[in-house]
Amino acid sequence: MNRSDVLIIGAGPTGLVLALWLSKLGIRPRIIDKSSSPGTTSRALAVQARTLELYRQLDLSQAVVQNGHRVGAANFWVKGEPVTRLPLSSIGEGLTPYAFLEIYPQDEHERLLIERLEAFGIRVERNTELEGFEETGDGITARLRLPDGQLEICQTCYLAGCDGARSIVRKTLDTGFPGGTYQQIFYVADVQGSGPAFNGELHVDLDEADFLAVFPLAGEGRARLIGTVRDERAERAETLRFEDVSSRAIEHMKVQVEQLNWFSTYRVHHRVADHFRTGRAFLLGDAAHVHSPAGGQGMNTGIGDAINLAWKLAAVLSGGAQARLLDTYEPERIAFARKLVATTDRVFSFVTAEGRLADLLRTRVAPFLLPKMASLETSREFLFRTVSQITLDYRGMPLSNGVAGHVHGGDRLPWAHDGEGDNFESLKCMSWQVHVYGDTSDEMIAWCNEHHLPLHVFGWRPAFEAAGLGRSGFYLLRPDTYVAIAETCSDPKVIERYFRDHGIRPFFGSP
Repeated sequence: MNRSDVLIIGAGPTGLVLALWLSKLGIRPRIIDKSSSPGTTSRALAVQARTLELYRQLDLSQAVVQNGHRVGAANFWVKGEPVTRLPLSSIGEGLTPYAFLEIYPQDEHERLLIERLEAFGIRVERNTELEGFEETGDGITARLRLPDGQLEICQTCYLAGCDGARSIVRKTLDTGFPGGTYQQIFYVADVQGSGPAFNGELHVDLDEADFLAVFPLAGEGRARLIGTVRDERAERAETLRFEDVSSRAIEHMKVQVEQLNWFSTYRVHHRVADHFRTGRAFLLGDAAHVHSPAGGQGMNTGIGDAINLAWKLAAVLSGGAQARLLDTYEPERIAFARKLVATTDRVFSFVTAEGRLADLLRTRVAPFLLPKMASLETSREFLFRTVSQITLDYRGMPLSNGVAGHVHGGDRLPWAHDGEGDNFESLKCMSWQVHVYGDTSDEMIAWCNEHHLPLHVFGWRPAFEAAGLGRSGFYLLRPDTYVAIAETCSDPKVIERYFRDHGIRPFFGSP
């Protein structure tokens, strides 16, 4: 009987990143997908700053940035004219090494991940479908339908459902998926075109016409149009053609479509599963949460799920932690998913709402407010922090302790950069580590050496204070670079108690 440590169902970005992270950490996963080949079209485009930060651990960030398209600004249009330009590079400056929006279509993204995964000797098993599974004491027994039609019975320690909104894993677990469906029909079109909205920046129409956003793609004159269709046209979504979608919004933004490369329609749901874990089975990505495309959050959130679960599974399977560490996956990720769905729902409802009041807000009030917001550093920074996911935190969760400076346990470690260097360089290592900004004790140095826990001491500089870091305490960082402990003292016993209380051995080879 075929056995694996982790069986991953679904080879979209979420499943591929989970497989890649596990492989990097020494765990050999098995990944299957019912499709015959990777996708050649995609809806997901945006790779947010937080994802790029985490991709440094896999040496992926540079490849994504080089092959994608960096969007420098977002433009908002009303009544055929751009009313506000929001420069993305300036609003995120100093907060992250990736102060921009990266456009990298999902199909290209998947090909990169598959290539990197194959370097570890892991191949996606195509035309292979999960038919069902049950937990059997110390593992899971799964039934797979193979490409030749044969049924395979296999065993795995853990099963990860990365199989999309119609997840067979979620249905097998009988997990509720409450939420709703937007009445509008979405369309996606990849086009070759021209006009002022084809200048390499993002453009969004706020008019009373159907919603339209123009996302630039790499290469001159290429763009992705994402829009909505309302009224009686929404009743015949399956037969809609590009010619049927609203020309009004397209004309308002002076878009000249010269060639249509791809067109598709779909409905958008907003749902969060009741549970992200049942026993040895986990839900990630669209199998766990779906929401509107507002803010380009979907793919990035699924990747965040994968990274959160990967290091925990690897620790448990390698003997570096007790199985109860896995209990922290659901509370950390479900809280963020619920918040995200609520936020994107409000944004999307605003830009697509019908009626005189909604039109008035979009066409009269928004054009007045947006330039004022764009001129205020605090509002610009808030917008970037929210969309980029660098404000995602696990405060108040079981693995998060303490406060030092402005940084709480559970926060993403703030990026600090000046002419002398960058405090993120050590984060490429997928391990527990300690950061000290200022001075530390001889006891801390000796204890970290004895327990093979990497210790990085940075001489105090103004850049650290500006980033909100505390002086001469310490930060214990998880393998996913979130802060586990923020502490003002330099007593290693605090770390020792933390690991003991959570059943974690930070270095698997330590005594």
